Amino acid sequence: MKYLAAQVLPELVSYLEGLPEPHILLSAQYRILAANAAYCRQFSPGAEVVGRLCHEVSHHFSVPCDQAGESCPLAQSRESGQPERVLHLHHTPRGEEYVNIELAPLRNDKGRQTFFVEKMATLRAAQGQPAAQGLIGRAPAFQHMLALVARVAPSQAAVLLLGESGTGKELVARAVHETSSRAQRVLVAVDCASLPDNLFESELFGHERGAFTGANTAKAGLVEAASGGTLFLDEVGDIPLTMQVKLLRLLETGTYRRVGNTELRHADIRVVAATHRDLERMVAEGRFREDLYYRLSIFPIYLPALRERCGDIPLLATALLQRVASGRQLSLAPPALKLLQAQDYPGNVRELRNLLERASLLCDGQTLQATHIQQALLSGRRPPDARRRSPEAGNAPRPGALRVMARSALQQLVATHHGSRAELAAQLGISERSLYRKLKALGQG
Repeated sequence: MKYLAAQVLPELVSYLEGLPEPHILLSAQYRILAANAAYCRQFSPGAEVVGRLCHEVSHHFSVPCDQAGESCPLAQSRESGQPERVLHLHHTPRGEEYVNIELAPLRNDKGRQTFFVEKMATLRAAQGQPAAQGLIGRAPAFQHMLALVARVAPSQAAVLLLGESGTGKELVARAVHETSSRAQRVLVAVDCASLPDNLFESELFGHERGAFTGANTAKAGLVEAASGGTLFLDEVGDIPLTMQVKLLRLLETGTYRRVGNTELRHADIRVVAATHRDLERMVAEGRFREDLYYRLSIFPIYLPALRERCGDIPLLATALLQRVASGRQLSLAPPALKLLQAQDYPGNVRELRNLLERASLLCDGQTLQATHIQQALLSGRRPPDARRRSPEAGNAPRPGALRVMARSALQQLVATHHGSRAELAAQLGISERSLYRKLKALGQG
């Protein structure tokens, strides 16, 4: 235990040292007065933090967090007089990590806030830097979403994940599970959109032998498989109305019956659901039960689209390249990254991943150039006015369509390039004379 002996009571020091989680003691002026052994092991091995300012240690800021655009739990606690909780991106010996902070004020005999105790827990399901797996991001919209995950995960509340396709709802569901008390048990994912109506009930709840034609043996359902853990209902908006009432009974009573059996079984599960559909509109249109909607949406979390966190594209691109081209050590040239950032991505992170995988297959070297991204864009998109052709005509775009697509991609690349014409020509793999002719044709020569 490290502490400033002149300022801290020995009894308080002893109490903090007995806590298994990382804790520090702060003064009202942001000074670290004590750090227990758990904190020293995890956040400052071999480095002295006692006597330093907390924002200097955790963020490398010269001013308190709330003066540097971050939320400051100490400032919030001084104002509210209550415990406060925030999620911060901290500098640690392992790089920048998301850390869940719980701060509580300590009062003296006159009721005045004298010290502040801060408990820290690393949120390992997400990273603020490229990583081989898990959630990645630093944008404000991403951090807001992640803070909600950190807040609800330790509870048993049902969570409803809302957002467009490709935003990573299954990854967020896994983050909720891995940050909960059920993390050591199983996470069972159910793709509700792929289950036929006549199999939905038996897949979810199981069935007995002879319950229906083809049921030659008894079978446990996915609810039973998830016992003690988390049941993730993906695309819950696609559950047919006839089945919704059966799911509602499970959520309301925590019980279910196997198909072909009257015995009630108890379900020890935590439910996380996800959908890209507008459930409120479906409720209004009578296509989704209102009572089921309210059972599922105890704690709704909106997942931002990629266009709402475009500042994360460099981080995501680096991480996704490691995943789709493992072992190749591919990097992105700056013009290629600019071209990636100029895209709209209606398919969100999934679309970005697919685009990078195509580009990596088109690249023979170790650096993805803008020309590889351009080729990947051309191979993955058709012009808006392309007409459907007969099977005899083949599926390849017409030469005229290719020219339209090439002109569009070149215009986009020129708009995002801030270097010389020679550098742009080199990135495209053509001569300056050829580039001049192409730009002249676009009216930019």
